[in-house]
Amino acid sequence: MNPIPEDAWLPWRPSDLADRLKHASGVWYVVGGWALDLWHGSQTREHEDLEFAVLPENVQEFRKILQDLDFFTVHSGVIEHLPQTEAPPTHVSQLWGLDARSACWRVDMMLEKGTPSTWHYKRDPTLQVLRSEIIRTNDAGIPYLAPAAVLLFKARHLREKDEVDFERALVKLTFAERDTLRRWLDVAHPNHPWLTAL
Repeated sequence: MNPIPEDAWLPWRPSDLADRLKHASGVWYVVGGWALDLWHGSQTREHEDLEFAVLPENVQEFRKILQDLDFFTVHSGVIEHLPQTEAPPTHVSQLWGLDARSACWRVDMMLEKGTPSTWHYKRDPTLQVLRSEIIRTNDAGIPYLAPAAVLLFKARHLREKDEVDFERALVKLTFAERDTLRRWLDVAHPNHPWLTAL
């Protein structure tokens, strides 16, 4: 099966995903730009995709729930179909969900290497925190990654949208959130330009 073009995204909204996953038993939560908007309480910009994270041991549960989608592994620029009965290779941390009927990508499922009780930053597992402290829930019951962790991921690339997200979040971050992000950046990205603002 050949995937459609990489930019053929017509992503669901977080509420669409939450409705589909309302009976899931495994850990899941929205990440990326949409996580920040769930924290803000409103959509602040357009989002080209919808990213959510799960634990590797729960992948098959979520694939079964989202069985109307065909999933593809995404690694080093290569997109390959992943048969329903196969587990993702251990080096893969990203799966795109294809809605074949509508010929578009709907979700980006990220595989997080933490534990049910502890969240780990995938690029440096020494940065970890209790899941109960880093996963939040909005008024509609949608779980999302806390802003300090989202911004830690965004700090690596410094794309225009990441800079905008940081500036918009900065005025709302609590002292504790700023301190957490500052400490994490010191470890993961020493001398990062955001440290001055924090």
